[in-house]
Amino acid sequence: QVQVVESGGGLVQAGGSRRLSCAASGSIISIFIMGWYRQAPGKQRELVATISSGGDTNYADSVKGRFTISRDNAKTTVYLQMNSLKPEDTAVYYCNANIWTSGGRRDYWGQGSQVTVSS
Repeated sequence: QVQVVESGGGLVQAGGSRRLSCAASGSIISIFIMGWYRQAPGKQRELVATISSGGDTNYADSVKGRFTISRDNAKTTVYLQMNSLKPEDTAVYYCNANIWTSGGRRDYWGQGSQVTVSS
C-alpha cells in the first residue's frame, strides 16, 4: 500500500513565501516523476511543476522564476518552494507521484493542501 501525504499549506500575504512538502511511503519499488498541480475555484486542475528522478524540472510559465521544485536524496519527498506569492496563486495544491510497486506503475495523488494568498 502506498501513501502520498502533503503538508505546508496555509494563509500567506501577497509577496510572501510558503513551502509545500509531499512524502511518499509504503511498498515502493521506485518513484519516477513527482510533481505539483493546483486547482483554483471554478477552474481546471493545472500543472505547476514536475521533477524527474534524475532532477530534470519543468514549470508552468505562470510560476517560473518564483517557484522551485526539489526532491530529497532518497527521492521519496518532493518540495515546492513558493516565493513572491500572488493572490492568483490561491488554490488547492495537489502532489502527484508516478510510483512503481509490485502491483505495477501508476500515478498517486495527495489529499490536497489549501494555499490562500491575501492581497
